[in-house]
Amino acid sequence: MRHCINCCIQLLPDDTHTQQAGCQGAAHHGPRACPTCKGENKILFRVDGKQMNLLAVLEVRPEGNENWGGFLRFKKGKRCSLVFGLIIMTLVMASYILSGAHQELLISSPFHYGGFPSNPSLMDSENPSDSKEHHPPPVNNISYVKDYPSIKLIISSIAARIEFTTRQLPDLKDLKKQEVHMFSVIPSKFLASSKSPCWYEEFSGRNTTDPYLTNSYVLYSKRFRSTFDALRKAFWGHLSHANGKHFRLRCLPHFYIIGQPKCGTTDLYDRLRLHPEVKFSAIKEPHWWTRKRFGIVRLRDGLRDRYPVEDYLDLFDLAAHQIHQALQASAAKEQSNVNKIIIGEASASTMWDNNAWMFFYDNSTDGEPPFLTQDFIHAFQPNAKLIVMLRDPVERLYSDYLYFASSNKSADDFHEKVTEALQLFENCMLDYSLRACVYNNTLNNAMPVRLQVGLYAVYLLDWLTVYSKEQFLILRLEDHASNVKYTMHKVFQFLNLGPLSEKQEALMTKSPASNTRRPEDRSLGPMWPVTQKILRDFYGPFNARLAQVLDDEAFAWKTT
Repeated sequence: MRHCINCCIQLLPDDTHTQQAGCQGAAHHGPRACPTCKGENKILFRVDGKQMNLLAVLEVRPEGNENWGGFLRFKKGKRCSLVFGLIIMTLVMASYILSGAHQELLISSPFHYGGFPSNPSLMDSENPSDSKEHHPPPVNNISYVKDYPSIKLIISSIAARIEFTTRQLPDLKDLKKQEVHMFSVIPSKFLASSKSPCWYEEFSGRNTTDPYLTNSYVLYSKRFRSTFDALRKAFWGHLSHANGKHFRLRCLPHFYIIGQPKCGTTDLYDRLRLHPEVKFSAIKEPHWWTRKRFGIVRLRDGLRDRYPVEDYLDLFDLAAHQIHQALQASAAKEQSNVNKIIIGEASASTMWDNNAWMFFYDNSTDGEPPFLTQDFIHAFQPNAKLIVMLRDPVERLYSDYLYFASSNKSADDFHEKVTEALQLFENCMLDYSLRACVYNNTLNNAMPVRLQVGLYAVYLLDWLTVYSKEQFLILRLEDHASNVKYTMHKVFQFLNLGPLSEKQEALMTKSPASNTRRPEDRSLGPMWPVTQKILRDFYGPFNARLAQVLDDEAFAWKTT
């Protein structure tokens, strides 16, 4: 019995052809004539898309035992052909492995690990119990290690051009010219009897008027509607009346949690709002100063109608109602005590996001923004208190990637996106200043990962041009994760808050962490060690400058 190797047609003793299951080709051939191999019985291989004939011919005979002795029954020429074919196949496989084309044969997958290494710097407001997990160290991707020298050149090119320059501050008249309506609504002086910046303004509507009918936060987001339903019910009971007119209390925040994303701001917010003297905006992250006042919901979706300042002030109405009640009670008792309630706001974009300036402000010299968010906040609130939560920027970027990437998340994909982002940043630095590149909307939108958000020193130095260092409380997520009670006491002291009962403090400090990493993201494992090294090289000069400004080497994140 013999077989046609190309199309698996069994040649029976009577020369009839039977096609075997799973084979291709015509159902019948002429006697001993296969139209594919034309009787030559060639074995065809394809290597890298090229067809190779190894000239090996096999005859399969039914007689005899199928063992190595059968090999000896081949004619000398056929044995040589078979050996030659095996040698060629071995060489091809060896070349593939050595070139890294099939490195998955050698490298363990980063996706087999169940979580992150036991290090608080790897947490995104994680529960401290998560840091107790231990996992095998990741293995480098060989091809990425080979790319490291070329990426190091890009980082060196960027580092050579880093220059922390002092920005030129705009005049107040220029700020007023840019935001005429805002300056017409917010007064220059506030009530002395309130710790938060509050004032009374006349409300001209009737008792059937919906005060939140045109609020953009309600119009553009269904999830806020229940919040505003509660505000409507309480609104008319918290108006002040005098001379036949209605007055409502308006307030701005006393303090702001201004950043950074994926650094534990949500956890800090959730704990701090348990303090009876602290009242936050009705929405955790209004993003009004950086986005909504420009009509930005998602920048990729384009611009919408700008959210007026009144819509932003509406978010503090619940807190304003409580402050109003306390003020009314004090007036009735003829007391002049300052109301202790303070209002907070926690948009993690406030510190860094100035992407909208290119659309609304005239360009300045060398492409730097003429106005920044802090210029406007300072114009109204020169005494505001500012809280910043930071973490190792290397781990912040990976957490940010895992949170915002929608598909194909992996250590490989993250590495490639980091490499692309570094190349884009270098291209900008070749032509523009550091500040121009950090605040460049076009560049930031092109970035596959938000590399610029971790340049803490650049943002902080710009904020320090309008606010003093004493008005800042700057925390590290690593410290917060290891000792929640200590960091919360620092916050209480900074905000001059009253003491808590033992029960209140236990609830605040022992509750589980908020906004922890999702289980499906934990299963992806850590970034490649070579990616981590690349990012440490990039962020190193910025971390060093931050540690110098704060006079605290912990912010250099040399060991985390």
